[in-house]
Amino acid sequence: MHRPSPTPATAHLPHNPSDAPLPRLYRPEEIAEALGCSAWWVKDRARRNLIPHTRVGRAYRFTAGHLAEIIRLHEETPARPAQPAGNVAAPSSRDGSPQPRHHPTTPANRLRARPPRRAQYGATA
Repeated sequence: MHRPSPTPATAHLPHNPSDAPLPRLYRPEEIAEALGCSAWWVKDRARRNLIPHTRVGRAYRFTAGHLAEIIRLHEETPARPAQPAGNVAAPSSRDGSPQPRHHPTTPANRLRARPPRRAQYGATA
């Protein structure tokens, strides 16, 4: 019996899962080099499940998709759009004197250090 030849649209689809090309797996050192960080950082983040990875035995491996996701996860965007330099005006008080700017993430209360433990237990150095 004659099998019909595959159509051009289905010619590249695998018939078995084993026919599919395997993705390239990268070692933590290769990912670290691409990110400009240490291999220790990559392995530590993978161990704590903070970045996507594949575990093969005891080894961490990464695909190109994992690398793209790691980059996306650590991307930072500006909190607010930048204003043109000419339109920036310093806030002023009612009498017209300029007021100091406060950073929005600066806590209102200052932190104080706790006394050393040796002082708690009456031990002297």
